[in-house]
Amino acid sequence: MNALQKVLVADDDAINREVLAELLKPEYTVLLAKDGAQALERAARHVPDLILLDVLMPDMDGFEVLRRLRADPATAQIAVIFVSGLDRPEDEITGLKLGASDYIAKPFNATVVMARVAMHLQMVRQRRMLERLAHVDGLTELANRRRFDEVLALEYQRARRKGTPLSLALIDIDSFKQYNDHYGHPAGDRALRAVARAAAGCVRRPGDLAARYGGEELVLLLPDTDATQARHVCDKLREALSSLAIEHAASPVSPVLTASIGGATLLEGEDAATLFAAADAHLYRAKQAGRNRLAWRSAA
Repeated sequence: MNALQKVLVADDDAINREVLAELLKPEYTVLLAKDGAQALERAARHVPDLILLDVLMPDMDGFEVLRRLRADPATAQIAVIFVSGLDRPEDEITGLKLGASDYIAKPFNATVVMARVAMHLQMVRQRRMLERLAHVDGLTELANRRRFDEVLALEYQRARRKGTPLSLALIDIDSFKQYNDHYGHPAGDRALRAVARAAAGCVRRPGDLAARYGGEELVLLLPDTDATQARHVCDKLREALSSLAIEHAASPVSPVLTASIGGATLLEGEDAATLFAAADAHLYRAKQAGRNRLAWRSAA
């Protein structure tokens, strides 16, 4: 895993940059910046796992770089270790109060640098693992409702800012209570996982999200996707469910497991909550029309 982690070295001294780069390259992907402005630009573009940041740099010192990193949501969580010739306790305290993870004094010891870097990158990995677990539904391994709510808020803002389409679909497994009653809850869990895999298989772009919203209800969030494209994704999901051919003898709808889907594409001036409500209303329409079908809001 270390080979995949990125370390940005920001130092105005070319020799220091070279020494640190040679030290770190065998185990990490190393990025270099020669001043504060370049450090901010490369941090925003590459989002490294860790930054080794010199304090004394021309034009913008390391303290100001850290302030700007913490002020930007895209870089606020990047771990930063100050590497500095300033050895006064108050300088170290200033760096730590600004949010630095550690402070290494120059001239630095190579063994100390590698040990500190390894320790903080391990902490980064552990934090991300915990964050991932907090965002994943334990049964289906899809994103959970909390994660969906976060991504919906972000994608709504992006769609509004860029003027791009955003589509949302709610999926409800038909007669799932009867399935659990007839086959038992362990079988119901297996069926739900199978449907979740099918949903995940229909959203292949990095920005798409399949999530478990609750119970037997799943949701697809499709950025940069208009109504026609979104309906096509939902039709693919219905085909995938049909191909699974999961027997459902207790269903009044079909001898195999099916799902009803309701969806909507963001309208001009509409907020995220209204978009979700529109998808939910059309899911209700799909159920009222006999289930095992897709109902999509037409453009207003």
